[in-house]
Amino acid sequence: MAASTYFLLVAFLALVTSHAIASDPSPLQDFCVADKDSPVKVNGFVCKDPIAVNADDFFKAAKLDQPRDTTKSKVGSNVTLINVMQLPGLNTLGISLARIDYMPLGQNPPHTHPRATEILTVLEGTLYVGFVTSNQADRSNKLFAKVLNKGDVFVFPQGLIHFQFNPAHDKPAVALAALSSQNPGAITIANAVFGSKPPISDDVLAKAFQVQKGTIDWLQAQFWENNHY
Repeated sequence: MAASTYFLLVAFLALVTSHAIASDPSPLQDFCVADKDSPVKVNGFVCKDPIAVNADDFFKAAKLDQPRDTTKSKVGSNVTLINVMQLPGLNTLGISLARIDYMPLGQNPPHTHPRATEILTVLEGTLYVGFVTSNQADRSNKLFAKVLNKGDVFVFPQGLIHFQFNPAHDKPAVALAALSSQNPGAITIANAVFGSKPPISDDVLAKAFQVQKGTIDWLQAQFWENNHY
């Protein structure tokens, strides 16, 4: 095999492998409980000594059956996330969970999960939900939206902007979501664009949104809160 062909093959295999491991790593043993006190830095967490592992590493008294306070949120929602930071036993298992409470007319504003697909089911109330596709030539930024009732399920593909809104004026709503990562991450679009530290230049944002710089300055002066607790 010629040297150039060999190096091309190696480069191709490296590319394929990098895509294959772009999501959470698959476990190579029964479990790998996160050792958050270890000084070793890896993609995720190193494993706790299996001999020191006990049932509490896989347990959390999360009280997900109890309503959360939504009154302090400017967007009218409260997201209670159970990921590897709260439950060490999730390390390398590629899954996490969230309870989402919505006050009447409350929403979980447009956001993305850079590392996870989300599947959501409504436990109480009604939700208007949807996601928007990426910038594709044939179907750029298409909205897929649906009104969900109790017991309905909806999927939000990984990395796509999505939202949930409670359209009821007098009733709260509750949903439960599962995400395909031990640490899915969340980027709330408005917070990231208008609440970054330091702020993005208003020249950049005024051009991007086709508005006056004064409008951008006003938006950047608002308090952009995090509804994840």
